[in-house]
Amino acid sequence: MTEKSSQERDYLPGMGKHYLMPFYDVLHRVSGLAAVHDDMVGLAGLRAGQRVLDVGCGTGNLLRAAGKRHRDVELTGVDPDLKMLARAEGKLRRAGLPARLDRGFAQELAFADDSFDAVFSSLMLHHLDGPSKGEMLAEVRRVLKPGGVLVLADIAHHGHVTEGIAAAGFTLEPTRTRKLRMFGEVGIEVAKVH
Repeated sequence: MTEKSSQERDYLPGMGKHYLMPFYDVLHRVSGLAAVHDDMVGLAGLRAGQRVLDVGCGTGNLLRAAGKRHRDVELTGVDPDLKMLARAEGKLRRAGLPARLDRGFAQELAFADDSFDAVFSSLMLHHLDGPSKGEMLAEVRRVLKPGGVLVLADIAHHGHVTEGIAAAGFTLEPTRTRKLRMFGEVGIEVAKVH
């Protein structure tokens, strides 16, 4: 696990408060979010040797789902919360899944252009303000290889999310939705670099 960021930023931790972090994985299990992650991994169409980035990886649940289904992909996660990353590191190690985990911010990804074949982001976008959402999507577009895919899930959202994704240079598929037990509906966006 490395610490990388050229500047510090404020961020909203998973579940909104640092002291709620111990309940993060419990909530993941009871909410039905594992099924959303399985959908996301399937929609990404991952193949052997591809490089995968999870922006706002939290405790590594989506990375673990991707790695268990595709043991031959290279996993990378970024999150601003060192405690979440420490938990992700332990969880991925116990699953026998090698992964690179970096402390970083969605608006400032410390990777070269065209570095990844697929980028995931799950229930993180709503934590960002309007300008930061645009910065994050531009950064994701920058680090994706030509033909790469962004698979993003977030609480049910309006057209401004899809408009922002399109404005960042992606071609969008129709939004898919899935109900969660506790949070209502989640929208899943699949967007490809054109």
